[in-house]
Amino acid sequence: MIKYLITFIFFTLNSYGALEVTIAQGKVEPTPIAITQVFGGDADTSRYGNTIRQIISNNLTNSGLFYTVNEDLYIQSDNLVEKVPRFEDWKLIKAQFLLSADVTKTDKGIRLRMRLYDVFNAKEIEKLQLTIPDEGLIRRVGHTVSDIVYKRITGETGYFDTRIVYVSEVGPLDQRIKRLAIMDQDGHLDSHQFLTDGKNLVLTPRFAPNNQTITYMEYKNNLPRVYIYDLKTGEREIVGDFPGMTFAPRFSPDSKSVVMSFSDSKTANSEIYSMDLNTRSITRLTNDSGIDTSPSYSPDGEKIVFNSDRGGSPQLYIMDKDGSNIKRISKGKGVYGNPVWSPRGDLIAFVKNRKPNFYIGVMDTNGDNERIIVQDFSLESPAWSPNGRYLIFYRQQKSNLDGTGGETTIHFIDITGYNERIIPTPRDGSDPAWSPLL
Repeated sequence: MIKYLITFIFFTLNSYGALEVTIAQGKVEPTPIAITQVFGGDADTSRYGNTIRQIISNNLTNSGLFYTVNEDLYIQSDNLVEKVPRFEDWKLIKAQFLLSADVTKTDKGIRLRMRLYDVFNAKEIEKLQLTIPDEGLIRRVGHTVSDIVYKRITGETGYFDTRIVYVSEVGPLDQRIKRLAIMDQDGHLDSHQFLTDGKNLVLTPRFAPNNQTITYMEYKNNLPRVYIYDLKTGEREIVGDFPGMTFAPRFSPDSKSVVMSFSDSKTANSEIYSMDLNTRSITRLTNDSGIDTSPSYSPDGEKIVFNSDRGGSPQLYIMDKDGSNIKRISKGKGVYGNPVWSPRGDLIAFVKNRKPNFYIGVMDTNGDNERIIVQDFSLESPAWSPNGRYLIFYRQQKSNLDGTGGETTIHFIDITGYNERIIPTPRDGSDPAWSPLL
């Protein structure tokens, strides 16, 4: 069982749209924010506080929208929770925002108080107080405060208090051991945990949009099974055994059903089906001589984007949730696959292959304004952050003639195409999926 619940009380002011962020504008110059040391009453509370400070600094910096001003430049460095900062001192070092906090021990746990200031306008724009009942929740608190600061300044929902589930890989390329694993979105080793033992092959983990549940494929005795795994309880259940090959189950937006593709036992032709998770009833959505696969719902649940070669080569299509009104949307050259609808509803991410490279890009939901974000020898499985601003995916290196090499790594990138970085994993990582906010 994975512990992720946190109970605390916080008080915040209204949102503050100081930093205007437009996804289409290209590279954003990071906004400077100063984060003071977190003062505590003793060595333990100071250590907790500065762990939170480091998490917040790392999160905001990794977003690409902020950079933390070097604390060696700070003129005023005392506790600013109880006093008004000397804003002119912070203007001199070009800090646009200032975050200060302190921690104390109470009968109920560790109390954190925080103040966020707009330096240029010389005013407080956010205050927060919370009690951390368990020191094991320190990392979650750091992520939660990061989300509050991010939203307060940008006006966008944050994404830091989230997790990534993925397939952990080890061993020779022709005998890979693949296990489900989960970690915080920053890949911190303390948050890493394996969910399966590696005895059976696992593929395509996907989060439910509104809870901490995943669906994934597992092959046992060469038979495919779709499972649902409850991360809160650690329990899992079989959704069903399906004939032939089964591919990429995904939840509907209300998490009450899953959509997937599996092949007909007689023709081996892959079609798309939905399954009601309460009744286990199955509805066939496509019926074509081509291969239909990789379905993904729009966030309102009314449309499904999928991949099909019904027109002669794999392309992207959209249909109504009942399988009607099928329309092709991909318009460029190359082979398209892995479509995923943005949680904002405005874009569809995809993978495209034009020899010799693979590309990950985004397009409008009608196929217009296709834009490539990243290209390389092998790229797969784009997945959206819950706020729709970032993508994760995995990159595979070329293998050697002797069968070695071929390492896979998970990457993070802004959908403007900037700020790409590797998310660290203990072993090779592939097929990532991003959770909703905890």
